[in-house]
Amino acid sequence: MKKKIKVFTILGTRPEVIKLAPVIHELSKHKKKITSRVVLTGQHRKMVDQFLKLFRIKPDYDLDIMARNQTLFDVSSRCLIRFSKVLVKEKPDLILVEGDTTSAFIASLAAFYLKIPTGHIEAGLRTFDKYRPFPEEINRQLISVVADLHFAPTKRAENNLLREHINPKKIYLTGNTVIDSLYSIAGKKYALKDDVLKKIDFDKKKVILVTAHRRESFGGPFKEICKAIRAISELKDVEIIYPVHLNPNVQKPVNNILRGRKNIHLLKPLDYETFVLLLRKCYFVLSDSGGVQEEAPAFNKPILVMREVTERQEGVEAGVARLIGMDSSRIVKEVRKLLNSRDAYAKMSKSVNPYGDGKASKRIVKAIIDNFQNSRD
Repeated sequence: MKKKIKVFTILGTRPEVIKLAPVIHELSKHKKKITSRVVLTGQHRKMVDQFLKLFRIKPDYDLDIMARNQTLFDVSSRCLIRFSKVLVKEKPDLILVEGDTTSAFIASLAAFYLKIPTGHIEAGLRTFDKYRPFPEEINRQLISVVADLHFAPTKRAENNLLREHINPKKIYLTGNTVIDSLYSIAGKKYALKDDVLKKIDFDKKKVILVTAHRRESFGGPFKEICKAIRAISELKDVEIIYPVHLNPNVQKPVNNILRGRKNIHLLKPLDYETFVLLLRKCYFVLSDSGGVQEEAPAFNKPILVMREVTERQEGVEAGVARLIGMDSSRIVKEVRKLLNSRDAYAKMSKSVNPYGDGKASKRIVKAIIDNFQNSRD
């Protein structure tokens, strides 16, 4: 393989930075074979910069699409126009997108328009309900339609792609790159620096780590989640840590319903090192997040998922996660069960994490090199 492969990695949100960082670093280890460039869409400007610094990533291009109170129309249109200019100028051999964000889908669409191959990391996740999660379910399905290389994190994801008649030779079972990042951060020595967090007694209290911000929950369902958290705060020996997403649709109900409770600690979005440390120290996790469903089991922490459906069914089947919906009474009931039953807690905390071994990035980069090597021979 004489000509180097020009690979452009596209990212714009915190989860994308976390999951693509190990891939970007692995690409940089193969400079004789790969020219690696990073494109930042800026979809989540304020929350991304600190993660770029943590993982030592310097974007080569910044599309700067973030706008106040932006809609999906804003994100889509700005990303399509600005990214197309980069593609026309640089003509990469491959773009890499991760997961199911709007900017990931639009980047793959722009590449398709210019007949540039796309590699999809974390391919094959499905709920088969186009509005749950919204718009992520349709984003990832559409990426699969135009992608050329599909990096499936689990066997279930691989099987989903096969059922959709994706070419088996273009599907690679890799594990999830979030585990790569998680292990790299967990291996560092780190202490809590936040004054609020330092005062919490993680040994004597049952600390519940909360993340909740999904778009399809906005409105009534999100108020139900907040009502449940308020009710849980009244239980004995419980402390709740909730890093609150900056979206106004999250901030308003959280502050209206939860602000002022002594044992509910509403924090600004956390740096990843602090979040990983909290995962290790908390009792269990209450979340509607996708990525946290993969991260919590890596530390044997049960996770109660406040959604009706999940694209990460592997965790539910393995027993490390439980779907509990968004009804406040059911959320409280399931939390009580996990707090009060040692058997229920032990069963979830001792289950095996199905999401990877920390070597996904190596498999992905090897697949890219092998694929281009074969196509050029």
